[in-house]
Amino acid sequence: MLYHLYQVNRSLSQPVRWAADMIEEFYGSPVNPLSATWFGKSVAASAEIISRLTRNYGKPAFGLDTTVVDGHEVGVNEEIVLRKPFCQLIRFHRDLRGLAPRHDPRVLVVAPMSGHFATLLRGTIEALLPEHEVYVTDWVDAREVPLTKGKFDLDDYIDYVADFLRYIGPDAHAIAVCQPSVPVLGAASLMAADDDPMQPRTITLMGGPIDTRISPTVPNDLAMRNSMMWFRQSVISSVPFGFPGFMRRVYPGFLQLTSFITMNLDRHINAHVQQFEHLVKGDGDSAEGHRQFYDEYLAVMDLTAEFYLQTVQVVFKEHLLPRGLWISRDRTIDPRAISKTGIMTVEGELDDISGIGQTRAAHDLTPNVPADRHMHYEQKGVGHYGIFNGRRWREQIMPRVRDFIRANERHAAASGLQVAALRPRSTPTRLQDAAAPVSQTPLG
Repeated sequence: MLYHLYQVNRSLSQPVRWAADMIEEFYGSPVNPLSATWFGKSVAASAEIISRLTRNYGKPAFGLDTTVVDGHEVGVNEEIVLRKPFCQLIRFHRDLRGLAPRHDPRVLVVAPMSGHFATLLRGTIEALLPEHEVYVTDWVDAREVPLTKGKFDLDDYIDYVADFLRYIGPDAHAIAVCQPSVPVLGAASLMAADDDPMQPRTITLMGGPIDTRISPTVPNDLAMRNSMMWFRQSVISSVPFGFPGFMRRVYPGFLQLTSFITMNLDRHINAHVQQFEHLVKGDGDSAEGHRQFYDEYLAVMDLTAEFYLQTVQVVFKEHLLPRGLWISRDRTIDPRAISKTGIMTVEGELDDISGIGQTRAAHDLTPNVPADRHMHYEQKGVGHYGIFNGRRWREQIMPRVRDFIRANERHAAASGLQVAALRPRSTPTRLQDAAAPVSQTPLG
């Protein structure tokens, strides 16, 4: 019923959006003398904001058409290399014809399935592309998947990650952004227990809820305050008629978006007030930056109910992974089985989604990984989003992730493990040598 009411509300808002579009076009037209006045600019700015707030936002494009490799601009093509009902694996193929041969590490970026599309990681992928072969998990909106395709839960998520790693090959590296830190560590644990030759060379966990008993945040408190029955009755709904996933039980994306916005309501209100001021002043660059951010932020997808509810129970309520009690398909997930995979964790000082220490807990769970293949980095002055996007990601975090991956490639080569030959680089010879004096800490 909740989803149906939402769709009715969206339909009823269409006339408002049409009217706002016409008002914006009228008062923003250069042939209208009022467009140059404060009154005309104010009306046009208000109409644009109303139009954007009532708009339906579809899945954005990655839009990564080029990158720079060794100082040369090269083309980038998106290739869907593997399709599954609830996800497709995308490779960002760089056209390196005419350049010296390269053997860059292959990296699987595991995007969160938490309401936003994988395109939210556009900046993450863009920064990695010059020096890595990048793959990303492009999750499918659950309302677009027919019931005949079956279910998708946390166990399926683990299976998908393992399948993707096996597809990419034995020297792959995984980067998990936020929520997938748990299933990625789970997949690595099961692959290690099987001595799977395709287990990842490294996993980098960024702002992930490995142990939410540490520094609990507002989302963590919400999970602990409410029963599983409350979640089933309050936030789960059926996909309405008109979508391929009609009648599928889902956690709607608009509910997740609402929770994100209400956590920082003042910030979003201020952002739209500033957008109004930018439009009135004619500050086109700032106004366009606002549009691009919210085009991405307001585009949301539904999650299957079984995945959402199992995640709440396993990760946020019962803490089964850090307690050593997590069972997936009748197998205990034991991170102590991991010994050949380097572990890096990244946290943001101001993260209000995954508190400080929650991700770092992964190191305590993997004692059989050699001490010099553990790395933790805490970025000062950034929140959750800043861990994987923006200037701090590009200039501070990504170079450390890159060096960690390269150092593990050298370790594998020295150990006689299968690894692609790498071009010489001026990077540290030991993992701990890459550490910054204060904020980056080798563990053990």
